Amino acid sequence: MSVKPHVLTERGIFRYEQVTYPMEERGLQFGDGVYEVVRLYSGAYVWLQEHLDRLYRSAAAIRLSVPFAPEELSERLEQLRRMNDVREDAILYLQVTRGSFPRSHTFPAENRPNLYAYIQPMARKTDEMAHGVHATLTKDVRWEYCYIKSLNLLPNVLAKQEAAERGAFEAILHRDGVVTEGSSSNIFLVKDETVYTHPATERILNGIVRTKVKQFCGELGIPFIEKAFLVHDLAGADELFLTSTTSAITPIVQVDDITIGDGRPGAVTKSLQAVYQKATQPAASNA
Repeated sequence: MSVKPHVLTERGIFRYEQVTYPMEERGLQFGDGVYEVVRLYSGAYVWLQEHLDRLYRSAAAIRLSVPFAPEELSERLEQLRRMNDVREDAILYLQVTRGSFPRSHTFPAENRPNLYAYIQPMARKTDEMAHGVHATLTKDVRWEYCYIKSLNLLPNVLAKQEAAERGAFEAILHRDGVVTEGSSSNIFLVKDETVYTHPATERILNGIVRTKVKQFCGELGIPFIEKAFLVHDLAGADELFLTSTTSAITPIVQVDDITIGDGRPGAVTKSLQAVYQKATQPAASNA
């Protein structure tokens, strides 16, 4: 999957091969920055405003200035989409760092952040969404501020790699037996037609699709309880699913040697998937 030819930067839109940054870039050397990943279906952004709102919240949490005001950034991202003539399913990757300066742990005196955004084709994970995936349990060793969508993703990378080496789609993270979230997703347990998930504290990233699932449950009359569940609760779960921008709503049918429910996607998960599909359809028709 190749990246589309035009890239948005803090200086404007350039061809991909023209975009370079110095070695002394704080995102590269310190992970000193934040990012977002936005879905496009049939060439149209899905919930772009919600992603940008979170980007600015994350930036504020680390005292980082975004080069553009929210409205201007939204307009520039739309220009990027048009210039790349995006018509297929894709993702937008958007990153803001504290800039390029001589290496020092303290913030630079000058406010000169770097920003870049590119679009990459990415098909929907229809097979995983239809049949479910396997997951593995991994200890959550991340820092305390997981609500910030920062560039400090090494623990997530290691957890995802461990899952891949075990033949699993996702790693389910836990602290002292309490399930927090996945390495790149939020995790939900269904018991007696009630959806449970970890509350949106500093310990998790409050995913955009997570917030939509809460909304969808309200529309469908499904009880939605933001209460942490435990690793040992997995064995008694009727259903389990994950959400993320790239994976939408995906059933989890097995965790290590634990079969979830009857080993097939459940009714609650399927009903939420149907609402998700309907909710994202207008974006596709507006492309």
